[in-house]
Amino acid sequence: MGLFDKLKNIIIKKEEIKEKDVTELNEVEKIEKKELETYEKGLEKTREEFVSKLSLLGHKYTKVNDSYFEELEDILIMADIGVNTVFKFLEQLKKRVKEENITDFNYLQEVIVDELFIIYVSGESLSDKINLQEDGPTVILMVGVNGVGKTTTIAKLAAKYKKQGKKVMMIAADTFRAGAVPQLEEWAEKTESLFYGSENTDPSGVIFDGLQKAKEEQADIVLIDTAGRLQNKVNLMKELEKMNKVIGCIIPNAPHETLLVIDATTGQNGIMQAKSFQEITNITGIVLTKLDGTAKGGIVLAIKEEVNIPVKFIGLGEKMDDLENFDIESYIYGLFKDMMT
Repeated sequence: MGLFDKLKNIIIKKEEIKEKDVTELNEVEKIEKKELETYEKGLEKTREEFVSKLSLLGHKYTKVNDSYFEELEDILIMADIGVNTVFKFLEQLKKRVKEENITDFNYLQEVIVDELFIIYVSGESLSDKINLQEDGPTVILMVGVNGVGKTTTIAKLAAKYKKQGKKVMMIAADTFRAGAVPQLEEWAEKTESLFYGSENTDPSGVIFDGLQKAKEEQADIVLIDTAGRLQNKVNLMKELEKMNKVIGCIIPNAPHETLLVIDATTGQNGIMQAKSFQEITNITGIVLTKLDGTAKGGIVLAIKEEVNIPVKFIGLGEKMDDLENFDIESYIYGLFKDMMT
């Protein structure tokens, strides 16, 4: 069975779950049904733009030629898969077309989906799971430039873990941006999370005191907000190094995750941010916000290919429960369901 057939089977099975009445489902299936509906709705803009254009190509051309590949290249780049990734993909696609003498456009469409997802699933296997600790608090350091939705993401993560029965604490280490500390404190109150923060003081000192409090309160999850400056990489690197040392002193082997928040609507600028942060600290995962607000959902593939950091969460709406654990099968469903059902 080829990859396309496996993907098609995944989508058919997921569609069957989604179409069932909620009363017929067990608890796990109910959660999956909700997740599928969220992915389907959240990736609607990308699906309508990308997949519909992909389907039209097969009707427009009578043979696979250079013009076809040029138009396909434009569609892929518009979906924000990334220029380098697109060139690599097209090289492989042309090779398969030549070797297999592909002339049937329906089959070619299957091969395109095959090759796109080989990009994501090939090579090093990236874990999309959070490294949760059994003993002591799990420390998650949140980084990212201002304006990407970092603070809101922290609130959504807090709400997610609170629903799972976890005791959550927020630490406001973005101490110099006006309003950052009270803003996070407000979110802590709304999500009924513990909070520690202090304005206009050393961020590492705040983290030191905050983690001591987290241990005293026996918090399960600690979410640390940081400054969103990238203008001076050297200063930010030194600041993050100091933070990491302080965290490691209070809680050995922490932070357990360093999550980079990227706004999906900024497209390739988000990839540049990932590369910049990758140079200055160890990023373990990416949170992709506002994916529902763009037709460029292909950025998920670009991130895998260009920075090789796993996407761990995606934002697919404005509500508190619209932050989803990233799941490649659900992503496939949300993006390609119209082509495979």
